Amino acid sequence: MVDDERTPSPDEMLRLIEEQSAATTRWIYGDPLLLYVPWGVAWALGFTALFLHYGLDGHPYAPISQMQAVGVLMVAQVVAGGISALGFVRLNQIVRGDSKARGTMFGYAWFAGFTLMTVLCNRISPHLPAEESGLLWAGSSLMLVAALQMAGGAVFLNWPMFFFGVFIGAVNALGLLLGAGWHALLTAALLGGGFIAVGVALRLRS
Repeated sequence: MVDDERTPSPDEMLRLIEEQSAATTRWIYGDPLLLYVPWGVAWALGFTALFLHYGLDGHPYAPISQMQAVGVLMVAQVVAGGISALGFVRLNQIVRGDSKARGTMFGYAWFAGFTLMTVLCNRISPHLPAEESGLLWAGSSLMLVAALQMAGGAVFLNWPMFFFGVFIGAVNALGLLLGAGWHALLTAALLGGGFIAVGVALRLRS
């Protein structure tokens, strides 16, 4: 018998089963690197730009306007949304039945929630100073993300997703209390970094 024809050892068989199981899990539930890391990078870049504009003492740390900082955030989020959409499209192609229905309704909830938030902020923000207007947009969007993360954890019985939503809500609330500069800094460091960490951790765990 040549080496290529030998029977695999129990350890090799176990490792192969674990590798195939991890690959199947990523295929069925979505690759966390696609679903989390792009948003973490987008928030880290965008909110760092806002932090450099606001500063912590009311004076900018870099010559960047609020509109330029918001532009960085928006472009980064569009790119992140495109990358994440690849994961959701692949996921939708193979999931059937109740799981697909729950996922579809959950996706519509994100769309409807952000549409309503946009209408609300567009109505109120013109009546606020520029810094408070930016805080309204950022705080509202993170509040919605936190609520939908917790709702998703409940729908899919996913405790890590639920508690991550709680963490997002807590960081958002603290930032809102401290002001625009602190909100941008905490969001970039803890939530941008947190999304990256969660994506990597879930990938390693799988």
